[in-house]
Amino acid sequence: MQTRSPMAGGFLLVLCIFLGVVIGTMRGEPSLGFLIGTGLGVAAALATWLVDRRRR
Repeated sequence: MQTRSPMAGGFLLVLCIFLGVVIGTMRGEPSLGFLIGTGLGVAAALATWLVDRRRR
């Protein structure tokens, strides 16, 4: 029986936070960028988890 390794959603979370801070800093609002990036990252990681859970 072949086991399938789970998909990683943590990378999306970190990527969104990082990009949010970088874009927020360029616009003069790093804290807002962090919050928006965190929200988008959590949504992306949750979506990845749900897709992975459904594929089992």
